Amino acid sequence: MQFTLVIISISLSALIGIGVGYYFRFLISLSKKSSIELQSKEMLIEIKDKASKITTEAHQKAQKIIENAHNEIKKENEKHKIIEDRLLKKEDVLEKKEEEISQREQKIASDLIKIDREKLKNEEVAQNLAKKLEGIANFKAEEAKQEIIKSVEERYANDFIVRMRKLELFGEEKLKDKARDILASTMQRLAVSVAGDTLSTVIDLPNEEIKGRIIGKDGRNIKSFERLTGVELIIDDTPNTITISSFDPVRRAVASNAIKELIKDGRIQPAKIEKIVESAQENIEKTIKEQGEKAAFECGVIGLDPRVLQILGRLHFRTSYGQNVLQHSIEMSHLAGMIAEEIGARVQVAKAAALVHDIGKALDHEVQGSHVEIGRKLLQKFNVQESIIQAMQSHHEEYPYENVESVIVQIADAISGARPGARRDNIENYLKRLAEIETIAKSFPNVEKAYALQAGREIRIFVKSEGTTDLDAINLAKNVADSIENNLKYPGEIKVIVTRETKAVQFAK
Repeated sequence: MQFTLVIISISLSALIGIGVGYYFRFLISLSKKSSIELQSKEMLIEIKDKASKITTEAHQKAQKIIENAHNEIKKENEKHKIIEDRLLKKEDVLEKKEEEISQREQKIASDLIKIDREKLKNEEVAQNLAKKLEGIANFKAEEAKQEIIKSVEERYANDFIVRMRKLELFGEEKLKDKARDILASTMQRLAVSVAGDTLSTVIDLPNEEIKGRIIGKDGRNIKSFERLTGVELIIDDTPNTITISSFDPVRRAVASNAIKELIKDGRIQPAKIEKIVESAQENIEKTIKEQGEKAAFECGVIGLDPRVLQILGRLHFRTSYGQNVLQHSIEMSHLAGMIAEEIGARVQVAKAAALVHDIGKALDHEVQGSHVEIGRKLLQKFNVQESIIQAMQSHHEEYPYENVESVIVQIADAISGARPGARRDNIENYLKRLAEIETIAKSFPNVEKAYALQAGREIRIFVKSEGTTDLDAINLAKNVADSIENNLKYPGEIKVIVTRETKAVQFAK
């Protein structure tokens, strides 16, 4: 019983404790809830204050922006008003000017009408006077005019003739004096060398031993060298010298360069000679190009095609009556430029035409026709200025003078060629004869090379071994000799040598 009471009392006390705990918890929760409500109210108040501040500031900023916009609009309106006022003023001025112009036009039109009326009146008066005069003199106006002229001519005919004759003589003498002054001044201003080219070149040797090496065993080196270069090597008793003889300056230049290279190298044998001769030929081609460019630069001639300058440089190795053709052309260019400057002609055209006037001589042995015709076609091919072609084509009077520069070029040619010692006719005839001998030899089939040597007393012909037998070589020598006898005039006799050589080349791999 007591145990039951104890349990009941414990249960009651537990229930009471739980109830008291819940009560205190409820009180605590009520206190917390009231504090949260207070905080939220405070936060709401703060938020409302901030919102009112932001609204106030935004309102103030908007007011400022609106005020600034109103100010800008006001300023723009003022500017537009000023511009509008100016335009109105200009319109007023233009309207006044238009009125003035229209008034002037009306006045001019009325003045023109008055002038026309006055002209008509004057013409009527003149016609009436002419009719009256014709009636009085029994002459028409044109007849009276002719009669007066006729009477004056008859009266003063002798005076007119004498006066015209004096003017003609005076003018002719004055022009001749002026021409003499120009030519004398031009020739005096230009002084050039008139030394002619020789037909041989002397090479100095370092010692006498090199002569034997140049000749080679049984003369094979010298024969190979002469065959490749087309020159004649003269090895005499003169110490430490060897002479290269040829009428062709290009061949002499190639041979001279090759000999010098062989002497430097020291290994003189046919294969080496062939290689060095090829190299020397390439060097001469470079020299030709440099000479053409140098000539154009010296004369101040610009705009010519590089291929024209390349061909022009070949004239460095060409002579005309012993005178170097390129030097002659350069001299002519300077002379033509001076004369053109004196008389007011086109200086550049005259200088360029004089420089290229003999360019056809660089190819006249390869192309048929006169050097003037060859030069014309060559310059036309490379689109040289037409006025330059017209000026150069008349220097031998093959074409008519088409401009004043063509006369200047002919004058410069005459001055340059007429200098004392500039040209030698005998040498030119001699060179032509040698060239003709070579041309005849090359005209036969299977001829590879032909060289005139020994001052034209010997012609060496090299034929292609393929398709040429020994019997063909003998017949060729006879035919060439017969052709030379029938077509050329020459002193003494000419030896014809035909060489047929077979060379076999193989490579070990």
